[in-house]
Amino acid sequence: MTSDPRSPVRRFVEEENSSPCEIMSICLPVPTDHKDLIHDVALDYYGRRMATCSSDQSVKIWDLQDDGTWRCTANWKTHAGSVWKVTWAHPLYGQLIATCSFDRTAALWEETVGDGSSVAQSHWVKRTSMVDSRGSVSDVQFAPKHLGLQIVTTAADGVIRIYENIDQSNLSQWQLVHEISSKFAGCSCASWSQSRLLPQILAVGSYDEAPSTGKVVLFELVDQGRKWIKIETLNSITEPVHDLTFANTLGRSFHILAVAAKDLHIVSITPSVKRSSSASNLHSNQQSASLLTQPRAYDIRLLALLKDHQSTVWRVSWNITGTILASSGDDGYIRLWRSNFTSAWRCVAVIRGDGTLQTEGEGGGSSNRKLSNSETLDLSHNAQSQNFLSGFSLPKTASPALTFQKWSS
Repeated sequence: MTSDPRSPVRRFVEEENSSPCEIMSICLPVPTDHKDLIHDVALDYYGRRMATCSSDQSVKIWDLQDDGTWRCTANWKTHAGSVWKVTWAHPLYGQLIATCSFDRTAALWEETVGDGSSVAQSHWVKRTSMVDSRGSVSDVQFAPKHLGLQIVTTAADGVIRIYENIDQSNLSQWQLVHEISSKFAGCSCASWSQSRLLPQILAVGSYDEAPSTGKVVLFELVDQGRKWIKIETLNSITEPVHDLTFANTLGRSFHILAVAAKDLHIVSITPSVKRSSSASNLHSNQQSASLLTQPRAYDIRLLALLKDHQSTVWRVSWNITGTILASSGDDGYIRLWRSNFTSAWRCVAVIRGDGTLQTEGEGGGSSNRKLSNSETLDLSHNAQSQNFLSGFSLPKTASPALTFQKWSS
């Protein structure tokens, strides 16, 4: 590591045609100059733009150059507190990012076309602030593009809020359309299901430390999109949840959800054809209308409980096909997971924080060489290459580092 680990962003390139167990990578540091801990990193849809956010209250935008290097094209103060998350909208809606912060707000930013006086720098304008939260806003996510331009936020007040842009030609016009109480002391993260064909589900995680309650709640969008109904609590996950994310379905008849908590959980959520309802004494027309406002019944199964990190798992991220899952944890390792032909999930690669690969027999997360706590992770949606970002927070005597990993498939 460098003497000032606030700065490096490391890029790893896998040798083409290598198997998952024969990954060859190199480390290319890129200075970031964030002045405090880096909390999140995000790649855009094509994997050619990167956003970073930090406790220094700033966001930086990076563009991939033709020579493979990353250049910072924007750097500005976004909030009055630590910036926890940054995320990109689908390019259908333009160059938009959303951020959330300890200052109890989330914000939407749009890149604007300048006068050409500064080719090296881009300019980002705040289009709106979402100020309804009564606590720190812990997560912000755009909805899948088929749902339109919507944003979900989670916060320390335990409320999930969904905002919708009511006029796409005016990005300053947003409306709070749903406000959902989670019953948690505080929410940590949220994820939208990705399928157009399956029922729309929103998963929400909590950092509530009460040991007897499930920490993941699922909501279904019913009544023709007019309200969200709680359908299930995952009672098997009782530890604080740091991250969760749905995989792309790509023809599956069920959702797959990855949850980062004390261990890594992979869950399948299969909707039933029938909706759950006890209104058997209603006439058929009345019953049909009633069923439209009721959530479906779901078959929820734990596909895998993975303990290889042997420590807290901080972030999870899927590739575009939903076939490879990346996880990062307190052991300082990044692990790639894949389901085999028997539907058993196994680790296909382990990468240390410094970019080197773990060799067989090293003992996985129990290695004596603990590099750092891996706290950020993001897989790009680029179909031609697989990219992920991972950030590390070091002991109090050190500063954070960020790494960038890329491999070709």
